[in-house]
Amino acid sequence: MAQNFTELANFIWSVADLLRGDYKQADYGKIILPFTLLRRLDCVLEGTKDAVLKEYEAHKHSGAGLDHRLKRKSAQAFYNTSPFTLPGLLDDQKHVRQNLIAYVGDFSEDARDVFERFKFTERVAELEDKDLLFQLVQKFANVDLHPDAVPNETMGLVFEELIRKFAEASNETAGEHFTPREVIQLIVHCLFAGDDEALSKPGVVRSMYDPTAGTGGILSVGEAVARSINSSAIIKLFGQELNDESYAICKADMLIKGQDPKNIVRGNTLSADGFPNDKFDYGAANPPFGVDWKKVLDFVKSEHEKRGFAGRFGPGLPRVSDGSLLFLMHLISKMRPKEDGGGRIGIVLNGSPLFTGDAGSGESEIRRWILENDLLEAIIALPNDLFYNTGIATYIWILDNDKKADRKGKVQLIDATRM
Repeated sequence: MAQNFTELANFIWSVADLLRGDYKQADYGKIILPFTLLRRLDCVLEGTKDAVLKEYEAHKHSGAGLDHRLKRKSAQAFYNTSPFTLPGLLDDQKHVRQNLIAYVGDFSEDARDVFERFKFTERVAELEDKDLLFQLVQKFANVDLHPDAVPNETMGLVFEELIRKFAEASNETAGEHFTPREVIQLIVHCLFAGDDEALSKPGVVRSMYDPTAGTGGILSVGEAVARSINSSAIIKLFGQELNDESYAICKADMLIKGQDPKNIVRGNTLSADGFPNDKFDYGAANPPFGVDWKKVLDFVKSEHEKRGFAGRFGPGLPRVSDGSLLFLMHLISKMRPKEDGGGRIGIVLNGSPLFTGDAGSGESEIRRWILENDLLEAIIALPNDLFYNTGIATYIWILDNDKKADRKGKVQLIDATRM
C-alpha cells in the first residue's frame, strides 16, 4: 500500500535532524534531494539489476549500442552498471565514501548528469568530514522507495513537497523558483479547456513544454491535472532551464516520474534554444518578471534582423530591461501548426508586457502582431499577493492558433483580482 506522501516527506525531513548544527537550514536541500533521488533510482532498478550487470559484462567491450541494450534490460530511461546498491554500501563502513562515489559514477549519462549538477561528490566529501556520511547512507538505505510501495505519482508529490520546503527555507529567492500551485492549475485547466479531445479520448498523447522550467513545477502539475481529467492521457514533458541546481531538480523529478530525462535541457532558452525543430501541443511558462536580457542582446538582435519572421523574434524586440515578451514570442514559435491540430499557450506575466511601450515601440508592435494574427484568446487578471515576496499585479495570457469559431476575432478579459 502506498505510504501517505506527507508521511514520507516527513521521514525525509527527519533526516534533516542529522544535519542540524552542521549545515544551515537553507542548505539541507542540497543534500536531501540528491540522496532521495539516489534511493529512488536504487529501488527502481533493483528488479532488473542482475540482468543489466550480466548484459554489461557480456558486452562492455563492444562499445556501440551498449547504452541502448542496457536501457532495454533495465526497462527504464536510465541504468547503473555498478555492483553496489545503497544498502550494500553499509557492509564496508570504512570505504563508504569511495564506494558511494563509484556507485553514482556508474549511472547512465542522464542520471549521472543530475548528480554532477548537485555537486554530489563535494557534498559527500563534506558529509564525511563532518562524520555524517555513514549515518545518512544508513537512513536512506532503510527507507522503502520501491515503485510498488510508492508509485511514480506519489514519489513525484513527495519530491515536489521537498522542493517546496527547501524553497521556503532559503526564502530569499523562493519567488524565482516557485509558481503557486493554484496558478499552475488554473493555467493547465485553461489549456485543456480548449482541447476537448485531450479531455475525453482514451490514450490521447499530448506534449507540454516550459522554456523557463525552474524545478519543473508547471510540468509536474500539468501532467497531474491532465491525468486527473483523463486518466489514460499520456503527457510528454519538455523543458529548458538555465540555473544549474533548478535544472538538476527538474531532471531528477522527470527521472522519478518515469519521463524521458533527455527532454530537459540546460541553457539559456533565448540564446541557445534546446528544441530548435520541435513544436508542442501546449506551452506553459512563468518567465522571470522584469529581468533584463543584456547578456543575450547580440544573439537576439541578430536573430531578429537576419531571420525576421523565419526566426522567433520577427514582430519586434521589447526594451532591454524586460525580456518577458521574448519568452512569449519564443513560445508562439513552438506552437503546433494549425494544420497539425494547433497549439495553446498559458503564460504568467506582470503588467509590463500589457502596458509598456507607446505606439510604434517594440512592445506595441509585438502586441499588434499577436492581435492581428488572432492568437490571443484571453487575459486573466489574478489577485495580488499570490506570488512570493511580490505584491505586483499578475496576468495569465492564454493563446491559441486555432480558435473555435465563436472565439475568432475576440479576446476575453477576465477580472479575477477579487477572487
